[in-house]
Amino acid sequence: MDKVVPIEQMVVQEHLKLVDAMKVINKNEQGICFVLANKNLVGVLTDGDIRRSLLQGRDTNDCLKDIINRDFFSLSSDSSTDNIQKSLIKYRCIPITNHRGELVDYASAISYSQIPLIKPVLDGRELEYITDCILTGWISSQGKYVNLFEEGFSQYVGGTHCLAVSNGTVALHLALASLGIGPGDEVLVPNLTFAASVNPVLYVGATPVLIDVDPTSMAIDVNLAEQAITPRTRAIIPVHLYGHPADIDRVMALADKFQLLVIEDCAEAFGSFYKGKHVGRWGDAAIFSFFGNKTLTTGEGGMVLFKDKAIYDRARILRDHGMSPERRYWHDEVGYNYRMTNLQAAVGVAQLERADFFVERKRWIAEQYRKRLSLFRCLKLPQEYGDVTNSYWLYTILLTGEVAPKRDQIIKLMKLNGIETRPVFYSMHRMPPYRAFSINGASYPVSSYISDSGISLPSGVTLEISDIARVCDSLAQVLDTILSLKSV
Repeated sequence: MDKVVPIEQMVVQEHLKLVDAMKVINKNEQGICFVLANKNLVGVLTDGDIRRSLLQGRDTNDCLKDIINRDFFSLSSDSSTDNIQKSLIKYRCIPITNHRGELVDYASAISYSQIPLIKPVLDGRELEYITDCILTGWISSQGKYVNLFEEGFSQYVGGTHCLAVSNGTVALHLALASLGIGPGDEVLVPNLTFAASVNPVLYVGATPVLIDVDPTSMAIDVNLAEQAITPRTRAIIPVHLYGHPADIDRVMALADKFQLLVIEDCAEAFGSFYKGKHVGRWGDAAIFSFFGNKTLTTGEGGMVLFKDKAIYDRARILRDHGMSPERRYWHDEVGYNYRMTNLQAAVGVAQLERADFFVERKRWIAEQYRKRLSLFRCLKLPQEYGDVTNSYWLYTILLTGEVAPKRDQIIKLMKLNGIETRPVFYSMHRMPPYRAFSINGASYPVSSYISDSGISLPSGVTLEISDIARVCDSLAQVLDTILSLKSV
């Protein structure tokens, strides 16, 4: 059993003959078929069952209805993954039925060789550099790798002032604090993003204002952002969601018109470009994340970029407890301990050495998905809108039409096939901590639709062509199952 076979190749109707079941088993090469009465599962038949039947004098033209094993093991579609995996210890192939007894899927050992959403790649010089940290004793925030990582990152994105920090969330907090955003200020943020884009605005005492997103780029809708500006508006945070750059020209024009600060959230956009320039070089500040699932990872970690050297210098002090660089243990203001360790930075330096490969591989994966999924009318695939380069951190598709409301069921069925997918982020205005920051009367139709219908497919750089084919074949099978159930 070395492949995941579409469920259509696993079934036979009970009114057919034993020879028909033999043909199905011979074709699917799984040693089993599921016997249906219309759509309902009524029995199973294995190659062992067939041998026993023939030894007992059955004929290949006998009706399956009189031969099949009706005392079979199955699981319901709401079974937990743990339960399915435990059952696979005993059974090599398990039919999955819904509450009506209809066959909707099956689980097998091969389907539970998981394809994760993303798996970090640490097979460069990471171990060598971490070992150097340990052998030399430089394991905290002091040591050469922090500076090397900041300098290397600055060169990669194009010569901005870079400051390494402990994670992407504190990177945004530090950027806002260093730029003087605080109580009484309003900050425009997209309604569709991870909570870490909004929480730091609250940390500094400012008020986030949730703006619906553009249906193409999934980034903040600049027209709606302009309508939400008040005398208290101080900044805008364009988020380059899932790797697609926001419309920076329009964001910067809006900022110039209303004298707003711009903090680019590039947490998911390492390797993305807008008009030939790496994202993060346009705003007054920008932040990156190096969490374990990011294109470039240090396990946890982040980077803050600043245009203004004076702001960068202040952020450097705030990052280190607000301590004076000239007078040790003297604090001119309250700061934070947001430093990156030398161990993390050592991993980052090694990752930067392979950055081009990671980004190119992400784009190659996106192209393979595009080739295989472009004919599916019920899917809207990610595109590159405008003069941009999308790094495709996560290859995120949108369901359309009658399958859109079945997003969560599709994710669950994909998991039964051993493929990890993720829903798109919840719209911020729906969650209890952020409801108060929605615009009065705003329904947020675009972000709500994307949030409800979006699925991120496996996007790790370790994916091979066979993995991508398996993901696409599984998705096709699941969509067929969903559509066939809709027609009942």
